[in-house]
Amino acid sequence: MTDAHAIAGVPMRWVGPLRVSGNVAVTETQVPLATYESPLWPSVGRGAKVSMLVEKGIVATLVDERMTRSVLVEAVDAQTALRAARTIDERTEELRDLVRGSSRFARLIGVRHEINANLLFVRFEFATGDASGHNMATLASDILLKHLLETVPGISYGSISGNYCTDKKATAVNGILGRGKNVVTELLVPRAVVTDVLHTTAARIVELNIRKNLLGTLLAGGIRSANAHFANMLLGFYLATGQDAANIVEGSQGVTMAEDRDGDLYFACTLPNLIVGTVGNGKGLGFVETNLTRLGCREDRPAGDNARRLAVIAAATVLCGELSLLAAQTNPGELMRAHVQLERDNTTAKVGA
Repeated sequence: MTDAHAIAGVPMRWVGPLRVSGNVAVTETQVPLATYESPLWPSVGRGAKVSMLVEKGIVATLVDERMTRSVLVEAVDAQTALRAARTIDERTEELRDLVRGSSRFARLIGVRHEINANLLFVRFEFATGDASGHNMATLASDILLKHLLETVPGISYGSISGNYCTDKKATAVNGILGRGKNVVTELLVPRAVVTDVLHTTAARIVELNIRKNLLGTLLAGGIRSANAHFANMLLGFYLATGQDAANIVEGSQGVTMAEDRDGDLYFACTLPNLIVGTVGNGKGLGFVETNLTRLGCREDRPAGDNARRLAVIAAATVLCGELSLLAAQTNPGELMRAHVQLERDNTTAKVGA
């Protein structure tokens, strides 16, 4: 094997199991996390332990799913761009037929537009089966763009991607309109579990969530986001399951909610841009195939169901790590002690090996 074809070795461990229920999957499963940040494994493991102590576990609700690509066309002026946009809206069924003819799995489910000066940005939204759908959406958009340039008067080519999609960038539009899987995860943790496993109280977690995740992010100028570290869990999960890791940029946008319900803790994470797939680039690697199979995402199911299962497991993993970190941060010094101890143990193990 030459250096050009080498595979980077990122340490990976299975943590859990965690318990998930909801409108997509009811399961108990361990989850793989590939990361250099070794304290992430026990942290997610603690959240997973909490989920196993709750009857329904983490309730994961798939709210929506779509992959997007925005094309850019140029008009003579804004009025011409508006006429073109209205013409495109009137031809939605015609465009759907074109997409159906281009792919076994791609389906056009929405068309939106934005006009800036004489430029028209058209955002196509697709269902893409078990694929995350980047290439599928681009191929379909290329066909649609060619058709529009041939049949809509007054417009010319701008770009196959106009950045109104938006791919691998933190934007408001994705948080509002969605890109990938929109998943809400919820967990109601009894008071005794909060005390015994998380070593804190519901009231302290709620207060920290308001001050850190909501107010702190507001002061920092966060975009459609209020969480502690969604990106940590997503990157570990993405690398272990063959996803396009750059999608954690928009994927880690999301909001953490916490409520004190008479001492019990209601804890929820909303991820509107969770981009995952079980087929496509990256899925042919041996370890990825093994991991997806172990997660139950290689079953003979209707198109899209394996990717939906993977999405809710990913979202549940995010909740486990988010809950554990916030609990740790309510106690002075706990986070740093854990990092120092775990990273020292990991280094010692490597030296001893």
